[in-house]
Amino acid sequence: MNRRTSIYIVVEDRRHQSFIRGFLKRAGIGPKEMIFAPIPDGQGSGKQSVLNQFPDQVRLCRRRNNRASTSLIAMMDADELTVDRVLNYLDEKLTSTGQDRIDRARDPISRVIPKRNIETWISYLISNQAERADTNESRDIKRTKTKKEWDDLTPLAVEAFFNWHRFPADRPASLLDSLAQSFQEIPRALPADR
Repeated sequence: MNRRTSIYIVVEDRRHQSFIRGFLKRAGIGPKEMIFAPIPDGQGSGKQSVLNQFPDQVRLCRRRNNRASTSLIAMMDADELTVDRVLNYLDEKLTSTGQDRIDRARDPISRVIPKRNIETWISYLISNQAERADTNESRDIKRTKTKKEWDDLTPLAVEAFFNWHRFPADRPASLLDSLAQSFQEIPRALPADR
């Protein structure tokens, strides 16, 4: 008998939500299997919202996973920090609430952290090989396009992300470090049959 699958998702903003929803849909996850935590509606910091919600969502995920196939994806931009520093912040949030740090071998929890911001990933994912060489994670490119332009490019980036997830041999050799790390993280949140 198959256990019910639920993937809980905590993200900074609507673009993150659109990116993760599109990826999960391509991975065969139905809309009823995706449960998004509330995101700030322009009030307050999306990053702080993820940091605040993360410990409770991890606790619930670990508890629910005894009854159903439950996993968690947390996504937030690293901005000017390193990805490792953001991962440490998330682990520190857990230990400050009396929980264990994420156990990569046991916990069905993925922490997806674009360096600088998701727009860097979008730009890289939709670029050709020559353009990718010019993309780096230290420069903020968010304001180089309008919100609508980024929104319109997101599905194309999702498609590339999904294809590189499914076919690692197709990934460029010069893969952004934060993307490479996300490809190691994301499978832990996906059901084994997806």
